[in-house]
Amino acid sequence: MEATQKAPHIAILPTPGIGHLIPLTEFAKRLLLHHHFRVTFIIPTTDDSSLKAHKAILEPLPENITSLYLPPVSLNDLPKEAKLEKRIALSVTRSLPAVRQTLKTLTESTRLSAFVVDMFCADAIDVAQEFGVPGYVFYTSSAMALSYIFYLPKLDETCSCEYRDLPEPVKIPGCVPVHGKDLPDPVQDRDNEVYKLSLHRWKRYNFADGILVNSFSELEPGAFKALKEDSLCTSPVYSLGPLIQTGLTSGSEGIQCLRWLDEQPRGSVLFVSFGSGGTLSHNQLIELALGLEMSQQRFLWVVRSPDNSAYGTYFNAQSPDDPSEYLPNGFLERTKDMGLVVPSWAPQMKILGHSSTGGFLTHCGWNSILESMIQGVPLIAWPLFAEQRMNATMLTDDLMVGLRVEPNKNGVVERHEIGKYVRSLIGGEEGKQLRNRMNNLKEAAAKVMGQEGSSTKSLAKLAQKWEAIKSPTDKPPM
Repeated sequence: MEATQKAPHIAILPTPGIGHLIPLTEFAKRLLLHHHFRVTFIIPTTDDSSLKAHKAILEPLPENITSLYLPPVSLNDLPKEAKLEKRIALSVTRSLPAVRQTLKTLTESTRLSAFVVDMFCADAIDVAQEFGVPGYVFYTSSAMALSYIFYLPKLDETCSCEYRDLPEPVKIPGCVPVHGKDLPDPVQDRDNEVYKLSLHRWKRYNFADGILVNSFSELEPGAFKALKEDSLCTSPVYSLGPLIQTGLTSGSEGIQCLRWLDEQPRGSVLFVSFGSGGTLSHNQLIELALGLEMSQQRFLWVVRSPDNSAYGTYFNAQSPDDPSEYLPNGFLERTKDMGLVVPSWAPQMKILGHSSTGGFLTHCGWNSILESMIQGVPLIAWPLFAEQRMNATMLTDDLMVGLRVEPNKNGVVERHEIGKYVRSLIGGEEGKQLRNRMNNLKEAAAKVMGQEGSSTKSLAKLAQKWEAIKSPTDKPPM
């Protein structure tokens, strides 16, 4: 069959984090379902990769979405204290020769119309251009975070101190002001190599043929306006969100959670989870447990063993264990009639969608925010790392759908404060107001993904561009 007769084909390059892979797979499913594209995931691996979690997401995908696992690259030369961002960057750059060979094969055997790379993979865009294939960045976080990325070079030029020491909040175009200490982790030490790597990677975004954002204009009108209309970004920006995980089975742990929720009053339960990579110190874990107990509110807590490093694991979630080994003595017995503690994992979307769930204490990962929004569940914002503090600022200062925890001078959120947050969200008047605003966002999110919604139309516009490409030497229409 001639290349011009084949179905359009898209290649996608993700990074190791499951939180980045999930929206990319949902993007691929929508391309297949609504526009009949074929999709190939190109998966970088390292010597210490655990691919079990990736395969659990990729293998159930429809047959026209396939996965190719690249040969593992070694990171053994990195010191143990090397930052996560550097590990991710090197896992991608050291895989580029294999990416190049894979793209060569795909351009020869398929009608490859575009190469979509995760936000950490911008250097791979050059490889696509070698074969005349349009390259796109898939940005898995908010338009606000993307606006900050394009504003950062100016901030870098005009600011001489560390951003956390700035006396006034940073005014990102189109966004609510953000305190310097709440900017993402990679920019908190300007002398660190990771800061320079991040600046380099983000500048590469301007060489992309477009940037796809897992958000929607009705949620972040100011940020999208700044990106599209105020010349903040030179590449076209497409709002495709909210793309969230669908089609998960619950498993035995999930069935236990849902049955317990069935027995609770409507809107009475606080769901507590810090995502697949978030862990707390042992001291903070104790304070959280006692704060939940003091609140006298029902809770469902997905708990992980404590981690006293700066923040928890990212590549691999910790394995299930016995919470009684690290929770306060007698806590499980004292709270057995008001709470359920589940080790390591629970079906988050189903829990958030249950009628008994009245609030969500979250680490403010973007996927979790979107999932909570789609279900209309207000939040307690407890950011841990990456861009989560910026997300928390948006939730509390702009959208006003959550309460943000405040640590003491030692960086610990104290038990009595936790109790106050929980009571306010679940049983207080403020919680009702937050819930009403979140329900408005729920309606907006449903609308944009409908047949005539802005995100559906944005994807259709993108697909139309790609469908017009008959061979890798073609350029997409403007």
